[in-house]
Amino acid sequence: MADCVTKVELSISCLNLLDKDVGSKSDPLCAVLMNTTGNYWVEIGRTERVQNCLDPKFSKKILVDYYFEQIQKLKFAVYDIDNKTIDLSDDDFLGEFQCTLGQIVSNRKLTRPLLLRNGRPAGKGTITIFAEEVKDNRVVNFEAQARNLDNKDFFGKSDPYLEFYRLNEDGKWQMVHRTEVINNNLNPSWRPFRIPLRSLCSGDLQKSVKVFSHMFLYRVTFVMVPILLQAEFECINPKKKQKKKSYKNSGIVSFKLCQVCIDRVGVDFTGSNGDPRSPDSLHHISPNGLNEYLMAIWSVGMVVQDYDSDKLFPAFGFGAQIPPSWQVSHEFPLNFNPASPFCSGVQGIVDAYRNCLPQVKLYGPTNFSPIINHVAGFGAAAAQQPTASQYYILLIITDGVITDLDDTRRAIVNASKLPMSIIIIGVGGADFSAMEFLDGDDGVLRSPTGEMAIRDIVQFVPFRKFQNAPKEALAQSVLAELPQQVVSYFNTRKLRPPNETPNETCD
Repeated sequence: MADCVTKVELSISCLNLLDKDVGSKSDPLCAVLMNTTGNYWVEIGRTERVQNCLDPKFSKKILVDYYFEQIQKLKFAVYDIDNKTIDLSDDDFLGEFQCTLGQIVSNRKLTRPLLLRNGRPAGKGTITIFAEEVKDNRVVNFEAQARNLDNKDFFGKSDPYLEFYRLNEDGKWQMVHRTEVINNNLNPSWRPFRIPLRSLCSGDLQKSVKVFSHMFLYRVTFVMVPILLQAEFECINPKKKQKKKSYKNSGIVSFKLCQVCIDRVGVDFTGSNGDPRSPDSLHHISPNGLNEYLMAIWSVGMVVQDYDSDKLFPAFGFGAQIPPSWQVSHEFPLNFNPASPFCSGVQGIVDAYRNCLPQVKLYGPTNFSPIINHVAGFGAAAAQQPTASQYYILLIITDGVITDLDDTRRAIVNASKLPMSIIIIGVGGADFSAMEFLDGDDGVLRSPTGEMAIRDIVQFVPFRKFQNAPKEALAQSVLAELPQQVVSYFNTRKLRPPNETPNETCD
């Protein structure tokens, strides 16, 4: 029986921490560790450092795989950070709390006293952990700027920053992201940043988001739908608005870019590929530094990345046992960072793959349906949009030995109704008849219940057919059907591109 697993996001806050600094307050950070075997603890994440604060509300969330049937022991250790080193052993210890992930999930919100290592209370310090199930992996890319901000400094100009807050179910606002501070600037442009959509608005584009600007003096409240159209908003100082009838605003915050996106790469790490240490393995990296998986990634990725504005690709493996629990995963990030599985360009995917390979155990089974259904969830959300604004591409690289054929057929038939396509590259010399069957070129694909695919969304290409051909040949074959698949979907839905005038039509 497959493990019952779900992703859980942990939000952490503390009250009344010990003050270890002289002349100022502690600068806390919380490290989260998981017990694997015996007394061995492995760090699985840490929050950001909050300066001069004894009651921190950490904005960075910790993402954890929750296995219902397992006891997963967690330790939350809080430190006062006074240097820039990653090592926490030279930082002041403020207290810790141990529990199981199951306790947090069952309570949803858990508040407990912090303890010193000798078991005594860490003053009056407490920690609160809030758990929320993750069902949405969409990410929002932001490019924000402001102009004509009021000056609040007596000497020099203000040092503005932005803080984003989400509205929780209890009606309280919770910070989810803080930009960097830009010194002495009333017309700042902040570095591009990304916020998971689940963190920003629980995946609901109609939900309110609040932005505080310029040291909490101004705030902007909006819903995500208009901001996706590159909107700008007035900064309003409530006190000034009350006092002055002629008051208009205290500056403008604008978003040059606010884009929800996800395109995925899936790499087969099942045991049928063979032991990577053996030269016969499809994952074995030869002396020239390549194997069929890497060659496929390079050939297709170099073409596809030109159509992605930020060139950041979520890249996942499936069918391997992964550390630290060594459970089989059908969707794990190649960079082992669930909160940010993105790889920068094709080189980033290659680097993540090379780093990941020696750290996992090839296993099985080879299930396609989980990752197809996952991307289909984003396609379903995009299908609600009134314009042809989003289309998703899932690239799967596999050795061809598929084990959940019926579930995959069902997933593809369902996905055929959505704005997405699936590209499958078969590596090795296995029997690819199942892949060719999924392609549907020889007939309409049907689900096990007989439901027909509305359109052909799968393109399968055997890598070895192009092994001795020019590099461009594989990419051309893989992408041959994609433009027509995109156009056919939006034409069927009678949707126009977002910047198209009403008189134009899709060809």
